Amino acid sequence: MSRPITNGRVLRIAAPIVLANATVPLLGAVNTGVVGQLGQAAPIGAVGIGAVILASVYWIFGFLRMGTSGLVAQAHGAGDTGERAAILIRALVVAGVAGLALVALQGPVVWGAFRLAPASAEVEALSRQYLAIRIWGAPATIALYAVTGWLIAVERTRAVLAVQLWMNGLNVALDLWFVLGLGWGVPGVAVATLIAEWSGLAVGLWLCRDGLSGAAGVLAVGPLRRMLAVNTDIMIRSVCLQASFTTFLFLGAAQGDVRLAANQVLLQFLEITAYALDGFAFAAETLVGQAVGARSRPGVRRAAVVASQWGVGGAVALAAVFLAAGPAIIDLMATAPEVRAAARDYLPWLVAAPLIGVASWMLDGVFIGATMTRDMRNAMFVSVLVYGVALAALVPVFGNHGLWAALMVLNAVRGITMALRYPRVEARLSE
Repeated sequence: MSRPITNGRVLRIAAPIVLANATVPLLGAVNTGVVGQLGQAAPIGAVGIGAVILASVYWIFGFLRMGTSGLVAQAHGAGDTGERAAILIRALVVAGVAGLALVALQGPVVWGAFRLAPASAEVEALSRQYLAIRIWGAPATIALYAVTGWLIAVERTRAVLAVQLWMNGLNVALDLWFVLGLGWGVPGVAVATLIAEWSGLAVGLWLCRDGLSGAAGVLAVGPLRRMLAVNTDIMIRSVCLQASFTTFLFLGAAQGDVRLAANQVLLQFLEITAYALDGFAFAAETLVGQAVGARSRPGVRRAAVVASQWGVGGAVALAAVFLAAGPAIIDLMATAPEVRAAARDYLPWLVAAPLIGVASWMLDGVFIGATMTRDMRNAMFVSVLVYGVALAALVPVFGNHGLWAALMVLNAVRGITMALRYPRVEARLSE
């Protein structure tokens, strides 16, 4: 590759992503705090349920971020600006169609969501108001996945941070104005978010405006088939991963209310880990993808090694923080003494989690960058099967400790199975 892969280059990609991720939970906290000023429980529950429903639906389309990133990085590395632009346009078209489909199908989607997660009549009524407004942001939100993937692939992660700061900052300001100033209540939160989503897409499109010109072969059959295959593999893999975590939550509920609450607190440690390590995984996507596009086998290895070294360093730092400050973090998130005690009992699993899971996170980035998504999908199949065996063997004997142990097995096997397939990434460049 023409540009050397250095530690500084990895950090320039990763750091803005970590900062952008840090703003996400802050927005949720502000939304909750604003509706909490209304002095009623129902608005808080309505906004919370509505946001979870939409996040779950939008999550299905997360493949657009990952698939776009890998394909664009390869086109960028190959110097093919026409295909780089065409990929973005294809992804935006898919996002637009998907978003409009969700708007059209909002009735069945909302109905199904409340059948799966029933709420009180008051909460459901308010949540339906919230969803009826926010659903119109679906095309923008899904399109932002494509825009984000494109910006990451061409190493413009500071632009990703700028979009996130703009959206969240505007959302907070409008929340305060609409809810506390104008007294719009739950609909005010929804309108604020809707405006922020569409304005965020506008900012994102402006920041990647050069990626919308000079496109070549937007409707070419070969690239379209490749995009479909890559995105389908990623979607299947993601569904399997989500199913695994859903199983964890359901089995955790069977451990009793205290352990369930403790698990919910500790899952925030996993979320922190994912947000922190995402930046280095995204760096691996970008640099490996560009090296593949440039047909540089040494570049692929160098990108995988340098990005992973930073990922491992981040995992060690997180484990140390959780070990030293874990009890204090638990106390901030829970006030019930029995929940605090239970969470401390299972905290060692979360200290180990970054160290056990870092290989899977980093190799996800490597395989996405190489667009070897079928291998990643197949590795997930094996991992889920082993996870199922671990659940069956460990939970009946060790209870909640067995549940956490099985989750660690899932992440360990994910890393091992992809590590065993890694030689194929380099071998592909010798074909």
